[in-house]
Amino acid sequence: MKVYQVEKTLVSTNRIPGLKNLPLLVVRERNGSQSVAVDAVGCVPGDWVICVSGSGSRAATGDKDYPTDLTIVGIIDYWDEDG
Repeated sequence: MKVYQVEKTLVSTNRIPGLKNLPLLVVRERNGSQSVAVDAVGCVPGDWVICVSGSGSRAATGDKDYPTDLTIVGIIDYWDEDG
């Protein structure tokens, strides 16, 4: 699991059928690198979130065959970056 911050919604109207209608979000790691994540919990820009990758990201969507490598599984209510 890794911590990311949600930057914005990614709009993709042309998708393969396997992507269904789950939202896609642009997320940023603390080092500044960006990724696209499937939103399984209902995030908004600015939220700090917990993401899983690999087979765990597919399982988190509720479909082990879902074509994703990064899924948001939790919204962080509070954390101390310095601690």
